[in-house]
Amino acid sequence: MSDDFWAQVHRVVTGATAYITDERGRVLLVDPNYREHWSFPGGMVDAGEHPAQACAREITEEVGLSLEVGRLLTVHWVDGAPRVPYPVVTFMFDCGEIRSDTPITLQAEELDDYGFFTVEEAERLLAPFTYERLLASAAALSSGGLTYLPPRHDGLVGQEG
Repeated sequence: MSDDFWAQVHRVVTGATAYITDERGRVLLVDPNYREHWSFPGGMVDAGEHPAQACAREITEEVGLSLEVGRLLTVHWVDGAPRVPYPVVTFMFDCGEIRSDTPITLQAEELDDYGFFTVEEAERLLAPFTYERLLASAAALSSGGLTYLPPRHDGLVGQEG
């Protein structure tokens, strides 16, 4: 392929996040110190990684856990996030259940807090598009399915991808 061809190919940033619940079905969320809203443990896929590898690495780095990365629940395309020059495609994986008293070691450089939250509680903490990912992932986990969330065009992207 020519350089002209590759110059016209769409570029995306790729992320991987973990859907981790406790024994009561509450989801683990983290409070990044560089964003307005809470999020899921996870982050960007590094060069040479595939999304499941990135998810496992990010869980270890961010919350100090070594968990099996299970099946893919949601693929989420987020376009138009401020300060992000490309669309972000995030892969949300089922990373199982842990006890709510499991010791968590936060990555101090990036995270201020963590907690387990119900879907209703999480709505107050998450950006609207991230809450949409939570709902889709919970439904996919329950049904055994997979959800694709297309880009939103309603101005509700928020401040992070």
